Amino acid sequence: MFILRKIKKIAGKIIRITYKLTYKLFKVDDKLMIFISFHGKGYSDNPKAIYEEIIQDERFKGYRFIWFIKDHKRKNITIPGAEIKEYFSFSYFYYMSKAKYWIINCKMPIYICKKENQFYLQTWHGTPLKRLAHDIDVSEDTTFYRSAVTYEQMCNSYDVDVARYNYMISPNAFCSQVFPSAFGINKERLIETGYPRNDFIVNATKDDVFRIKKKLNIPMDKKVILYAPTWRDNSYVAAGYTFELKADFHKWKEILQEEYVVLFKPHYLIINKYENDRSLDGFLYSIPANNDIKDLYVISDVLITDYSSVFFDYAILKRPIYFYMYDIEEYATDLRGFYMDIHKELPGKIYKEENEMLMDIKNQIYDDSRMEVFNQRFNNLDDGKASKRVVDIIYKAGH
Repeated sequence: MFILRKIKKIAGKIIRITYKLTYKLFKVDDKLMIFISFHGKGYSDNPKAIYEEIIQDERFKGYRFIWFIKDHKRKNITIPGAEIKEYFSFSYFYYMSKAKYWIINCKMPIYICKKENQFYLQTWHGTPLKRLAHDIDVSEDTTFYRSAVTYEQMCNSYDVDVARYNYMISPNAFCSQVFPSAFGINKERLIETGYPRNDFIVNATKDDVFRIKKKLNIPMDKKVILYAPTWRDNSYVAAGYTFELKADFHKWKEILQEEYVVLFKPHYLIINKYENDRSLDGFLYSIPANNDIKDLYVISDVLITDYSSVFFDYAILKRPIYFYMYDIEEYATDLRGFYMDIHKELPGKIYKEENEMLMDIKNQIYDDSRMEVFNQRFNNLDDGKASKRVVDIIYKAGH
């Protein structure tokens, strides 16, 4: 195993060096567009919504579209109208050198090279509750990620990527204020359009809900709770980030099973250590981290989360949100800190005790008094037409 990792590391280094020496040799193809979501995790998020708008647009007829996805053959993913290539392969670097358009929702590695006549749209992937990049206020000896980079190295990795952006999507006026300080991007390169991925949430029908439930084998006669916790910056092992689950699903079942089922969806950076327990079959549905969460939003009657940005999108539906923050003191002081006063601005109550939260859900106790103001601030652009606004900008930028 060690030898295999060593070989892969050496091979990766050779590929990167070859790429750096040769990328300028390949002429840019004005009708080639590449898409990457969460470092090749799958076909999802804002890039997916933008792609699905583009392929219906006559202005892009005759274009070639490529998605880069890790282990795409094993995942058996097909995308109508697009080719799928392996993420971090020779073809990945070749087409990164040739594509006129890059549509990406995550920070790209510093070794990626962009030519002046290439167009990079950074869609990003969420309105932040947690402080980002330059806005993180930490001591000088703090390290980040499992690679233990310094604060300066972490910020530099953002600076290198931001310098390559032509545009970055801002979902709302709040992000248009935050992103310049967090990422060091000038406001002229921010396009305040709303998030394309949220068009589906706005436009979803009862038929969509039925179709998704049927696909996931979710019972039609039960209400659905979506539990979507985030990762912890300081919780990781060599293989990746971990999440120490502070949820007793047996207790959840005891209190909620008559009316609800639970969908457990971890953040994409988390190694899900939870093992399926047969006694929870029919109540708990563990959803793979690389599944597109927008489908889960529209079929869920309730959201339980913590510090994840998922609640910004879910609030569009105006359904109950419960914040299970059992480690709130540690998280707020030892990790990144927040952009808002969570005790006054979140569209739901904060719970440190699991039992209290479960009983409130069972008894349908939820205070929605902050929801309207919250949506006016963060979701005012979510009208179901964000994808079209973004695609219009992409077309104009390329012509």
